Amino acid sequence: MRGGDPGDETGVAMRTLKLTLAYDGTAYVGWQRQARGVSVQGLVEEALSRIDGRAVTVVSAGRTDAGVHANGQVARAVVRSRLDVSTIQRALNATLPPDVRVLRVDPAPDTFRPRVDARSKTYQYWWWNAPVSAPSVRGWCWHVRRPLDVSAMDEAARALEGRHDVAAFQSTGTAIASTTRTVTRSRVWSISCGPGSALSLVSRLVPIDGRFVVFEIVADGFLRHMVRAIAGTLVEVGQGRRPPGCVPHILASGDRTQAGPTAPARGLVLVCVNYDGADDGGADAAGVGPLCA
Repeated sequence: MRGGDPGDETGVAMRTLKLTLAYDGTAYVGWQRQARGVSVQGLVEEALSRIDGRAVTVVSAGRTDAGVHANGQVARAVVRSRLDVSTIQRALNATLPPDVRVLRVDPAPDTFRPRVDARSKTYQYWWWNAPVSAPSVRGWCWHVRRPLDVSAMDEAARALEGRHDVAAFQSTGTAIASTTRTVTRSRVWSISCGPGSALSLVSRLVPIDGRFVVFEIVADGFLRHMVRAIAGTLVEVGQGRRPPGCVPHILASGDRTQAGPTAPARGLVLVCVNYDGADDGGADAAGVGPLCA
């Protein structure tokens, strides 16, 4: 038998499932269950428990914070249901609110551990860079009115690539065994929007002259608020308040106070989690989004 435990008290064989999820984190306290507020984990567990007829625990690859979004969160659940994976996916999406979707349900071996087995994760941080805010994107972008120097931001971001102690970008008061991480990709680019944009669909959704600025980072692990701390630093670089060459000095300091502010949660998205060892990040040929395995 592949995946799961030999059986529960009823003698029904248990199966391990891999769930791939997307969600708009605006209304939630984050992935993880909290004493107060609605969590994505709680919603998925409740939906899956209805299908399975028993309490089901769902464990994710990462605990996204309140207001953070996901396009490719991965989670593990052990169920006794005999329903095929496509039916389980449909049943979950029929139960979950529309801002939480199950993109895939796949069988997995019982040894599967979403966090431990992950080879890398891809995050993006999005800014809307224009004098006027676009209402259609305010829930998933940080609105920055002053022009940003994207070339300077990209230069600063590239300095993160490689293996570094990234303690300077970690929230204070966090206890962790090691703060060294390997970053395989760290880049910044922009996407023009508005009536004159060549991207007709984006122009319809965002009918205001301006642009998105996107920071993408792929690494074998992330510290708490790491991407948001880097994003806050990159904004200061883009506005000329820090030189593009500041990142090596910040890394060497190991001091959180040497980096920029923590960027708002609403601009951050967990793009995907990679398990096969391939580089799952990188913009496509048009430079408008990631390519994930």
